Amino acid sequence: MAAPTARARLGIDLGGTKIAGIVLDSNGATLAEARMPAPRGDYGATLEALAALVARLEAEAGAPCSVGIGMPGSLSPATGLVRNANSYWLNGHPFGADLARRLDRPVRIENDANCLAVSEAVDGAGAGARVVWAVILGTGVGSGIAIDGRVLTGRNGIAGEWGHGPLAAPRADEQPGPDCYCGRRGCIETWLSGPGLAADHVRRHGGSFTAEAIVAAARDGDAQARDTLAIHLDRLGRAAAQVVNLLDPDVIVIGGGLSRIPELIAGLPGAIAPHVFSDAFDTPVRASLHGDASGVRGAAWLWDAD
Repeated sequence: MAAPTARARLGIDLGGTKIAGIVLDSNGATLAEARMPAPRGDYGATLEALAALVARLEAEAGAPCSVGIGMPGSLSPATGLVRNANSYWLNGHPFGADLARRLDRPVRIENDANCLAVSEAVDGAGAGARVVWAVILGTGVGSGIAIDGRVLTGRNGIAGEWGHGPLAAPRADEQPGPDCYCGRRGCIETWLSGPGLAADHVRRHGGSFTAEAIVAAARDGDAQARDTLAIHLDRLGRAAAQVVNLLDPDVIVIGGGLSRIPELIAGLPGAIAPHVFSDAFDTPVRASLHGDASGVRGAAWLWDAD
C-alpha cells in the first residue's frame, strides 16, 4: 500500500458512543464532515462503520484522502494490538492493521489526547508554540504532547499517559484514594475527571450532584460547592506541576468538558506555581480553541507529522 499523495486529510474521532469525521484541505478549511453512532461492543461492525464513513466523506470532499484516527487507548508498539481502551471491544485486536486492509491504504492512529495536542499545536490555542501539553479533563483524564506540531508518542507508546499516575503530594484524607477501573487506587483520573469532581463533593458534603451542578452552585455563591472547586483546583495544580517540572511546556491547553469552566483555566497558573521547581512560572494556560472538534481535526493533521 502506497501512502496517499492527495493533500486532503481525513480525520476520524472514534468515541465510545459516536464517530465523528472531517476532511481538511491544506489550509485547515473543512471540505466535509459527518458523524454517526458508534457500534458498541462489536469490533467487526466498528471496522465497517469506519469504512463507510471514510467512503461518505471522500465522496462529499470529491478527493481521495489520507486517513488519521483518534481513539481511546493506544496501539502497543510491541504487538500492534489495542490496549487500555475504555471502548473495551477494541482491546486485544490489531486495529491498525485490520483498518488499513479494509481501506486498502495506510492509516495513522493515535490516542485521542495526542490528537488534541496536534490539533491545538497546528492551528489552535497552542499555535506557534514549540512544546504543547494538551490535557483532557472530562469523563476521563488524559494528556498528549506535541513538539513542533508533531505528536510525541514515546518508545512504549505511552507519552502523555498522565491520568493513571498517582496524585502528587497527597494529603492524609487523599490516601489511598478512590478505586480506579485500571486496578489501581488514587489515580489522577479518579480525582480530576468530571465524575471524580462530583464524587468528591458527595464524599465531603453528601447529596447527589453532577459536576455541572456543582459549578452552577458555586457561581450562585454556595459555600460547599465553592469549597469543592477550590480543592479540585488545588489537586489539578499539584498534578499539573509534575508535568511542568519534567516537560516545561511552552503552553498548556485544556480540553474536555471541564475546560468550559473559566474559573479553572484562570486559576490554574496560580495553583501550579507553588509546586514548580523554579523562581518563576509564566506558562500560559488556555482552553482549547477547537473545543469538541479538536480530536477529529488532530486526527486529520496526523498526516502532517512528517
